[in-house]
Amino acid sequence: MQISNLSDYSILVELTQRIRQRRLNLNLTQEQIADKSGLHKQTIKNFESGKNASLLTLIQILRVFGDLDALDQFLPDPGVSPIQLLKLKGKERERASGSTLDKQSESEW
Repeated sequence: MQISNLSDYSILVELTQRIRQRRLNLNLTQEQIADKSGLHKQTIKNFESGKNASLLTLIQILRVFGDLDALDQFLPDPGVSPIQLLKLKGKERERASGSTLDKQSESEW
Protein backbone atom coordinates (compact mmCIF):
# COMPACT_ATOMS: atom_id res chain seq x y z
CA MET A 1 0.00 0.00 0.00
CA GLN A 2 1.26 3.45 -0.92
CA ILE A 3 0.27 5.45 2.15
CA SER A 4 1.45 8.68 0.52
CA ASN A 5 -1.37 8.34 -2.03
CA LEU A 6 -4.07 8.29 0.65
CA SER A 7 -6.02 11.22 2.04
CA ASP A 8 -5.36 12.34 5.61
CA TYR A 9 -8.55 10.69 6.82
CA SER A 10 -7.72 7.44 5.00
CA ILE A 11 -4.30 7.40 6.66
CA LEU A 12 -5.95 7.89 10.05
CA VAL A 13 -8.33 5.00 9.38
CA GLU A 14 -5.43 2.82 8.20
CA LEU A 15 -3.38 3.54 11.33
CA THR A 16 -6.27 2.92 13.70
CA GLN A 17 -7.10 -0.33 11.90
CA ARG A 18 -3.47 -1.43 12.27
CA ILE A 19 -3.72 -0.72 16.00
CA ARG A 20 -6.93 -2.76 16.15
CA GLN A 21 -5.29 -5.65 14.29
CA ARG A 22 -2.26 -5.48 16.60
CA ARG A 23 -4.60 -5.70 19.61
CA LEU A 24 -6.32 -8.73 18.11
CA ASN A 25 -2.97 -10.36 17.30
CA LEU A 26 -1.99 -9.92 20.95
CA ASN A 27 -5.33 -11.47 21.92
CA LEU A 28 -6.32 -8.45 24.02
CA THR A 29 -9.85 -7.11 24.42
CA GLN A 30 -10.69 -3.43 24.30
CA GLU A 31 -11.57 -3.68 27.98
CA GLN A 32 -8.12 -5.11 28.81
CA ILE A 33 -6.45 -2.28 26.90
CA ALA A 34 -8.63 0.24 28.72
CA ASP A 35 -7.77 -1.23 32.13
CA LYS A 36 -4.03 -1.36 31.47
CA SER A 37 -3.85 2.10 29.89
CA GLY A 38 -6.16 3.93 32.25
CA LEU A 39 -8.39 4.89 29.35
CA HIS A 40 -12.13 4.34 29.14
CA LYS A 41 -13.30 1.41 27.00
CA GLN A 42 -15.29 3.84 24.81
CA THR A 43 -12.08 5.77 24.12
CA ILE A 44 -10.51 2.58 22.76
CA LYS A 45 -13.60 1.89 20.62
CA ASN A 46 -13.59 5.45 19.28
CA PHE A 47 -9.86 5.29 18.55
CA GLU A 48 -10.16 2.03 16.63
CA SER A 49 -12.98 3.48 14.53
CA GLY A 50 -10.99 6.62 13.75
CA LYS A 51 -13.13 8.92 15.91
CA ASN A 52 -11.28 11.25 18.28
CA ALA A 53 -7.98 9.51 17.62
CA SER A 54 -5.41 11.51 19.55
CA LEU A 55 -1.67 11.17 19.73
CA LEU A 56 -1.86 10.72 23.50
CA THR A 57 -4.27 7.79 23.11
CA LEU A 58 -1.94 6.23 20.54
CA ILE A 59 0.99 6.52 22.96
CA GLN A 60 -1.01 4.99 25.81
CA ILE A 61 -2.10 2.05 23.63
CA LEU A 62 1.42 1.48 22.29
CA ARG A 63 2.69 1.46 25.87
CA VAL A 64 0.25 -1.35 26.73
CA PHE A 65 1.38 -3.25 23.63
CA GLY A 66 5.03 -2.76 24.61
CA ASP A 67 5.54 -1.08 21.24
CA LEU A 68 6.72 2.41 22.20
CA ASP A 69 9.97 1.69 20.34
CA ALA A 70 7.91 1.81 17.15
CA LEU A 71 7.69 5.58 17.61
CA ASP A 72 11.48 5.80 17.53
CA GLN A 73 11.54 3.92 14.23
CA PHE A 74 8.69 6.05 12.90
CA LEU A 75 10.26 9.39 13.77
CA PRO A 76 13.88 9.07 14.90
CA ASP A 77 15.57 11.83 16.87
CA PRO A 78 17.19 14.04 14.21
CA GLY A 79 19.81 15.39 16.58
CA VAL A 80 21.87 18.45 15.74
CA SER A 81 24.19 18.37 12.75
CA PRO A 82 27.88 18.89 13.56
CA ILE A 83 27.95 22.05 11.43
CA GLN A 84 24.96 23.52 13.27
CA LEU A 85 26.60 22.59 16.57
CA LEU A 86 29.70 24.54 15.61
CA LYS A 87 27.64 27.54 14.54
CA LEU A 88 25.65 27.48 17.77
CA LYS A 89 28.79 26.92 19.88
CA GLY A 90 27.20 24.06 21.80
CA LYS A 91 23.81 25.72 22.33
CA GLU A 92 20.67 23.96 21.17
CA ARG A 93 18.74 25.61 18.36
CA GLU A 94 15.32 26.87 19.44
CA ARG A 95 13.94 28.68 16.36
CA ALA A 96 13.85 28.24 12.63
CA SER A 97 14.93 31.21 10.55
CA GLY A 98 12.62 30.31 7.68
CA SER A 99 13.52 29.46 4.13
CA THR A 100 15.46 32.00 2.10
CA LEU A 101 13.16 31.12 -0.81
CA ASP A 102 10.16 32.28 1.22
CA LYS A 103 11.82 35.61 1.93
CA GLN A 104 12.65 36.19 -1.72
CA SER A 105 9.09 35.47 -2.88
CA GLU A 106 7.56 38.03 -0.50
CA SER A 107 6.60 41.35 -2.02
CA GLU A 108 8.91 44.28 -1.34
CA TRP A 109 6.81 46.91 0.39
